[in-house]
Amino acid sequence: MGSKQGQRFDIILICIALLAAFLNIFNIWKNQYANAYYTSAITNMLQNWHNFFYASFDPAGYVTVDKPPVAFWVQTIFAKIFGVHGWSVILPQALAGVGSVLLMYVLVKPTFGKTAARLASLIMACTPIAVAVSRTNNIDSLLVFTLLLATWMLFRGTRNQKLSWILGAFAMIGVGFNMKMLQAYMVVPAFYLFYLLAFKGRWKRKLAVLGVSAVILVGVSLSWAVVVDSIPKENRPYIGSSQTNSVLELALGYNGISRLTGMNRGGPGGPPNQRQMDQDGNNMPGPQQMQQDGNNMREGFGPDGNGRKGPMPGGGGPPGRGGGGMFGTGQAGPLRLFQTELSGQASWLLPFVAFACVGLLAGIRRKNQLTDKENETLFWLAWLLPAMAFFSVAGFFHHYYLIMLAPPIAALAGAGWVELWNQYRNQEDWQMWLLPSGLLATTAFELYVLQPFQKQIGMGWSIGIGTAGIGLSLVLFLAAKKQKLYSTAAMAGMLVLLVAPLYWAATPLLYGDNSMLPQAGPSQPGGSGQPGGPNQQYQQDRPNQPDVSNQQGFGQRKGMGRGPDSGINAKLLAYVTKNNTGETYLFATTDSHGAAPYIIETGKAVMAMGGFSGSDPILTVEKIKKLVANKEVKYFLIPSSGSGRGGGSNSAVLEWIRANSTEVPKEEWQGNTTQGGPMGMRNDETLYKINDITK
Repeated sequence: MGSKQGQRFDIILICIALLAAFLNIFNIWKNQYANAYYTSAITNMLQNWHNFFYASFDPAGYVTVDKPPVAFWVQTIFAKIFGVHGWSVILPQALAGVGSVLLMYVLVKPTFGKTAARLASLIMACTPIAVAVSRTNNIDSLLVFTLLLATWMLFRGTRNQKLSWILGAFAMIGVGFNMKMLQAYMVVPAFYLFYLLAFKGRWKRKLAVLGVSAVILVGVSLSWAVVVDSIPKENRPYIGSSQTNSVLELALGYNGISRLTGMNRGGPGGPPNQRQMDQDGNNMPGPQQMQQDGNNMREGFGPDGNGRKGPMPGGGGPPGRGGGGMFGTGQAGPLRLFQTELSGQASWLLPFVAFACVGLLAGIRRKNQLTDKENETLFWLAWLLPAMAFFSVAGFFHHYYLIMLAPPIAALAGAGWVELWNQYRNQEDWQMWLLPSGLLATTAFELYVLQPFQKQIGMGWSIGIGTAGIGLSLVLFLAAKKQKLYSTAAMAGMLVLLVAPLYWAATPLLYGDNSMLPQAGPSQPGGSGQPGGPNQQYQQDRPNQPDVSNQQGFGQRKGMGRGPDSGINAKLLAYVTKNNTGETYLFATTDSHGAAPYIIETGKAVMAMGGFSGSDPILTVEKIKKLVANKEVKYFLIPSSGSGRGGGSNSAVLEWIRANSTEVPKEEWQGNTTQGGPMGMRNDETLYKINDITK
């Protein structure tokens, strides 16, 4: 009985899962808002089914967030159960991160064995960016978990020759599309290739099944988009970050081609100096970059209109190698993933993966038919290589997108270590030297990654990892016939390679999370290795907030903290609440950053006139006149001069508001605290009360 229990439960896997749970969950309860842009949507989705279906950013259903709703539906369920808290909207992603670790074991074990599966799970658990993003309510962790579920269905369908599982796998990718749109399609080439290679049957039948799979993939992917786009625009919220109020345009543009080509046009991807910042869970960079050189929240880009001033928060590291592209993602090119800006997030084991693939695929030319190991190796490579190519040339992405690299790196490194070990132990000609060579090359690369951070973390890391990695590699080179010695050295060498990634993965726990732009690394996110994340830094010295009753509706808001860290201007809130005479909106502001904390705290409607970044062409002068005439909005918190972020029609709207309003004296609504923080506190804004335009 005991042996059966031992076979059923892998104790080492349980320990790895506990490690992942600790890294992903510990201290998330300290995160008050998480990503306020998305937490605001969850607050509103709890209020009624209309907001729930569309993932409305605000209670009044004015504008949606800039992603499809499936992941937010999951977060809303958790918030329904536990109440709206930072930790309750983070928890689904944290659990998905742990689930991905377990799925790596399930995916790798049947073909490559238990040791490979354990290593793959451990590598996935120690991938820095996977931990960093799993500790936020950004949806990439849920997306990866969904794609790994699709992979499990694909593998099961090919092993059992069950077409239903194959079709289900492609449908699951469609579900992923309804989380983060075209990012989910990064795995599609791998799925098609694996099916063609591994599924037995005639080619005509295979191609027919692929055609049906494509129909299912597209059908599931576009199901929500087609429904929403078919609804009259006046009966639904504006589709956030789109230029034409269309989900399909959002998918193909802002969340599609623009990621590759960059955001160099007007609108959501407009001129960088208008704070055109993506919102995939990433409202803004850390406060130290925001306030550098006296710039306020509206400015965070360098004078060249591309790179930011100074290193990005978290993982950006000290300035140096690679330069800094938009959002600190390095310079485009074939070595981009090895530059300082990105290498610490997911690239640690890429050199070892290269050696592992040589060993795993070394026997292809010797036989006509591919083995299961070779088929799965090619699957993971077909996942990894297109993703690497995309990130090497893409014009607009964030560090946490690199979680897409984590599963194939984990699978190939875990399976590859076992294969290289077997080739080394069996002394298979030139292949026996792949293991020590891979360990040595990867050690050298990790020293390269660590070098810019030595002032922050000390020389000890480099000395320890370098000495151990090089020493164990030399043991394998020199002691090939001493089995007891080289078996220990081989496993120890692999574990040494995980020391630095594990430390990088732990930095969100050590220095604080960045819920807006999650990254890992010793600079994250306080800068220069200083503890204290941005949530702590830019939520200090706030005035105490008055109590607000829980809001009833589709769900109930529970326990959203109010106090010195609530991040809102209490005097402004008290003023607009007291003077509200039945208007739908407490006030209107230019974008989501000024509106989100008030929505979360009160559950009441605040209008983000231009959507997330202030650039959405939602309003015209005629529309704002109609809103005012219908007494839907009376107060506007907007810049006292200038065009704001939107340009174009949004500039005309702001000018009309100023021309037809009266400034509210600052002493009536402005708190005594120093303003300039990102959560509803800005230096350059004035509260306007609209005049009676009917006179």
